[in-house]
Amino acid sequence: MNAFRRCPVANPLIPVIASAVLIGLAACSTPDIPEQVERPANELYDEALQLAKSGEPDKAAPKFEEVERQHPYSDLAVRAQIMAAWSFYQSNDYPRAVASLERFIELNPADPMVEYAHYLRALSYYEQIVNVERDAEMTMLALNAFEDLLRRFPDGEYGRDAQLKADLARSHLAGKEMAVGRFYAERGYHAAALRRFEKVVASYQTTNQVPEALYRMVEVYLALGLVDEADRVGSVAVYNYPDSFWTKELLALAQDPSRKLPKGMFERAIDSVAGLFDRE
Repeated sequence: MNAFRRCPVANPLIPVIASAVLIGLAACSTPDIPEQVERPANELYDEALQLAKSGEPDKAAPKFEEVERQHPYSDLAVRAQIMAAWSFYQSNDYPRAVASLERFIELNPADPMVEYAHYLRALSYYEQIVNVERDAEMTMLALNAFEDLLRRFPDGEYGRDAQLKADLARSHLAGKEMAVGRFYAERGYHAAALRRFEKVVASYQTTNQVPEALYRMVEVYLALGLVDEADRVGSVAVYNYPDSFWTKELLALAQDPSRKLPKGMFERAIDSVAGLFDRE
């Protein structure tokens, strides 16, 4: 299952409709009027809104843009900007959604919808994630956008979902580093492998990739003959992740007679963890 499946997005139509003037003019519109002829802002907006509500966001987006083009100083121009971005998002035109949202954020930093704009921009990056192991750029853009949202609006409406998606993106970036590190380690490029595993431990501390990264670091240090370094890293793993599968593998590795490791590897850490349990 693709972890980055498309997620439901809060529809800004309701708050926008509630705040916008949507009463059309009484005069009938002529179907033959050329697009370039100026039309009332509320008439254009209402037409775009009806297209969006009827499931045609691809047709609604340019209509919303037309509101701002013809009436840049009207009250509806700002609402039309965010609705155009939302319509692009719903049409899967994520690059145009991002461009529209970044423009909205720049021009309207104090608007009540700016938090939603940050959230939708992050989602627009998130929806473009295809394969993290091949290209991590979009994952990083999504992560940065979600983290930016969380910094700006720590108690915001979209914080919980943003945190979940940021954690998922972070975990996948860590997974990519692990895959590259294993690739190098299997081919004997120990220094390159170690850099990747160290990056996971340093940069992605909250992910579930860390216990394996520590285990792989121990393997690399042992391959290089650096037993003290292996003992140090292994002790960190045992102390912090006593119930992890990779910690159990680490302890089995320490007891492997073919390794001929010094007696007492990781024992100080084991005693420390046992002491913590004894005090409970």
